[in-house]
Amino acid sequence: MAAKTIPDYPRGITFEQVWAALQETDRIVKENAKKMREDHEKTAKEMRKYRREANKQLGKLGNRFGEMVEYMVVPNLITKFKKLGFIFNKAYRNATIEDRENNIFTEVDITLENGDKVMLVEVKSKPTTEDITEHAERIAKVKAHSEIHGEKRKFLGAVAGMVFNDNEKAFALKNGFYVIEPSGETFNITPPEGQPREW
Repeated sequence: MAAKTIPDYPRGITFEQVWAALQETDRIVKENAKKMREDHEKTAKEMRKYRREANKQLGKLGNRFGEMVEYMVVPNLITKFKKLGFIFNKAYRNATIEDRENNIFTEVDITLENGDKVMLVEVKSKPTTEDITEHAERIAKVKAHSEIHGEKRKFLGAVAGMVFNDNEKAFALKNGFYVIEPSGETFNITPPEGQPREW
């Protein structure tokens, strides 16, 4: 019986050639992986840049909207609130408190007042529940500041927005705020549920 021999492999291909081919394959795989990472990082970087720019533009738009609303809304707020039973004889924008002695710092977009009551209005393009909560804290600060200076007036709150989601509107009304929102060429004021909150 003849002994079995080891089969012949194709001649002319050496171990060094196979090793070189494997190394070249490895190099190509690594280069492709590196390129994919670089492309991903470039895309991610471009997306971050795009988001930053978009946020910047939205911020500018929000500021312009705030200014527009304040200029358009302020002159008519006194009339609108009069229909709801409030007689305010003063209205002004951007009231700032910087009381270092008592550590009270805040700013109010719109203030309406008379001898008994003060209505503080926060203006946002699209109010969030956080904005509404912060406005409550802002009113508390203004109230505390006024009491330090001997004022005994009642404070109320309103939130004005170009767009109100149902949840945020419901949240504002439930927490005793008046809601101011566009309606046609003017705006509407929706009273809070039950009695308005007073500070």
